[in-house]
Amino acid sequence: MKFKSILLGFIILVLLAGCAKPPIAEMDSAKEAVFRAENDEAAVLYGGGSLSRARDSLRRMQVEADSKRYDAAKTHAAEAIAAAERAIADGKSGIARSKSEAESLIGGLRPAIEETERNINGARYSQLKLDYGQMNREVKKAYETTDQAEIDLAMGRYQDATDKGMSVRATLSAINQQIADIIPRKKS
Repeated sequence: MKFKSILLGFIILVLLAGCAKPPIAEMDSAKEAVFRAENDEAAVLYGGGSLSRARDSLRRMQVEADSKRYDAAKTHAAEAIAAAERAIADGKSGIARSKSEAESLIGGLRPAIEETERNINGARYSQLKLDYGQMNREVKKAYETTDQAEIDLAMGRYQDATDKGMSVRATLSAINQQIADIIPRKKS
């Protein structure tokens, strides 16, 4: 009797395993979530690690489904969805961070240019031997680049705005360093 119960249990288990169906809805949701993340520019730019994990989980999901290991496929589908959603969230926070950094940088450019102009005027007043024509051209270019950076910022091109802002900062730093290098040093 015990043997018949075990045999019957085994047959039922085989029948149930043979009737298992792939988690189609979960797999479709995973594919859709990864597709959404792959087509989200911010997710691609700022959520690359999460997006890579989503793609890897999607690949493993398909391998498991092809091997008829549907529970594992379902698990990988859930992982792919979570990672894709994380990539999109990383993209949103990356954009917000990039915007904040660009706003801060661009907001400080005009006062920095004005300060550099004061330094140039002070050097001119002190009759330091510098190429004031070149410095004035660089300051004019700094103003023009700042105008372009402000436009980029307004258009949501935060990386372009930041790149232009960093360029202006480098130019101003070079001008101020030229002035500082030529100022006579007082002896202690």
